[in-house]
Amino acid sequence: MATRVMDMVTNKINNELGNLRRSTVVMTFGPGSVVDFRAEGAPVSAVVAGLEEWDSSFKPAGLANHQTVFEPRLQRQLGVAGFRLPPVVDENYKDSEGNPDRRSLVAVQFPTWLQCPQCDRIARASRWSSDPGKASSYCPRCTANSPGKQYVHVIPVRFVIACEAGHLDEFPWDYWLDHNPNCKNKNNVLKLQSKSPGLSGLILSCPECKASKSMGGIFNAQNCKGLRCNGKRPWLRSDNETCDKQPRILQRGASNLYFPILVSALSIPPWSDRLQESLGMYWDAILNVNPSQIADFVGMLVKGPLQPVLEELGLTIDELTEHIKARLNSYNNDSINNIRHEEYRQLESGLGTRAESDNEFEIRNVSVPDRLRPYFSNIVRVVRLREVMALRGFTRINPPGDENDQNMVPLSVQKTNWLPAIEVRGEGIFLAFNQDHLRQWERQEEVRKRANEIQDSWLSEWRERYGEGEPSPVITPRYLLIHTWAHALIRQLTLECGYSSAALRERLYIAEDENQMAGLLIYTSTSDSDGTLGGLQRQGKPEKISRTVQAAVKAMEWCSSDPLCIERMVAAPENHSLAACHACCLASETSCEEFNRFLDRAMLVGLPGKPEIGYFSSILQEE
Repeated sequence: MATRVMDMVTNKINNELGNLRRSTVVMTFGPGSVVDFRAEGAPVSAVVAGLEEWDSSFKPAGLANHQTVFEPRLQRQLGVAGFRLPPVVDENYKDSEGNPDRRSLVAVQFPTWLQCPQCDRIARASRWSSDPGKASSYCPRCTANSPGKQYVHVIPVRFVIACEAGHLDEFPWDYWLDHNPNCKNKNNVLKLQSKSPGLSGLILSCPECKASKSMGGIFNAQNCKGLRCNGKRPWLRSDNETCDKQPRILQRGASNLYFPILVSALSIPPWSDRLQESLGMYWDAILNVNPSQIADFVGMLVKGPLQPVLEELGLTIDELTEHIKARLNSYNNDSINNIRHEEYRQLESGLGTRAESDNEFEIRNVSVPDRLRPYFSNIVRVVRLREVMALRGFTRINPPGDENDQNMVPLSVQKTNWLPAIEVRGEGIFLAFNQDHLRQWERQEEVRKRANEIQDSWLSEWRERYGEGEPSPVITPRYLLIHTWAHALIRQLTLECGYSSAALRERLYIAEDENQMAGLLIYTSTSDSDGTLGGLQRQGKPEKISRTVQAAVKAMEWCSSDPLCIERMVAAPENHSLAACHACCLASETSCEEFNRFLDRAMLVGLPGKPEIGYFSSILQEE
């Protein structure tokens, strides 16, 4: 399903830009992100508007809208009453007059500086021509001189400025150029010509005062010290904020212009059954009812919206009331606050489930093969799962330190009682590490030394960004091992089960406090209600998972970038990794929870001359 997006520029109301897949509106192109569309064959760049526009464009507003999903544990963690799906229109819908549904999400043109690819002039959008009902603009001079007067469309400029507080603004062309004092052409029409390769060959000039300057060094922070952030948030209908952050010059399509902060939860019993699905939109109201009045409130619901559910489940009113009271007791238990721990406990419990008893969660335990027992204590085939993934906010410049990053940028002017989310279904494989072997392995001095090296670099960056305090996550040998193993397993599974690497994702369960966790879930999911076809979870069968684990370990033994990779000469410093590169460990952006940070292949297979520091090194010694 796709979400339709329309332009919201003063002189171009309701011009259709194109469609976005529903999932990308949460994961990649959420509110505040810059998206490139093609309208009338011309590129159009826009920033996706905030949540207020969802309410005004797709009524009814808030959770009264029918395109909603609910996940009680995730709602409690995020402090909301529910979630809204990125809205889609019904292509078969006709109103009373026979007109199709033309509702859409809103995007604001950004940047508004555009360039003609023929005459190299750059100017604000108001300086160019456009036709009514068209989102694109064109150069009137070049169009008039073109054969057959074909449109010469102008394109968005390449550069923008942003800051760590999330503000976004136009590139200050006149500031960079430094006009002659008496020039009257400021904020008017300039030229940007490519005279030789690279940024140094890109020349900005003023036709009026003849001032010119190369764009070389544009990304050097030293050249931007005089810039001040204006606190602009073009995706929101709000005044500019006061900001003391140093703005950075970025390319319009740079990956560090938008980092979504996603928080997700798997639906596990009892929060995944038919009863909870039926209680969805009423659950928040139930939470606010006085305990002594629960029976009366349930009786009212049964006479109305829950009557078909009561008949389907074969419950009496008293039985339904007791089920809800038990669920409330579980919900008010502190353990529900730790979503990952609850999931880990359910997956590791050894209690399989069947589709007959649960619509959204089905697992089957696997007998761990003898040759894998030293490394794993549990292997579980997750036949069916449901995940609700909510967009909480986003950051710019740097990836979020955690889901509560203090630089998190809001999605709306006023806090709402809902957040955008997607609901996906799929399958996967869960592996829990052998705790005895793991504790023995992580006591090794060389192992701790490598983990501490990454922790120190991460702590240094954390304090530079946020001041004193412990970073999240804390990088330990256990963390490096499980995270790197997740990437190794994803790479191997893509070769064996037919899914692309971008289709598989990791979910890490790591803790060393009283709630010990050491496991991971590799899964795939889709917004299709039918889920996936079973190819991944079948790889969890004993005879298959044994071969997969061995192949994944042996694939990590050598990298095409060795010896540079294993000697830590390839990994980027900002990734806080040691032996890891694109040829061995790095995964697709959609697959990794940590933006490809905190990886070390040596934790799996050891180092030349030090094989013992590899958790799986004994596998490499097998014939």
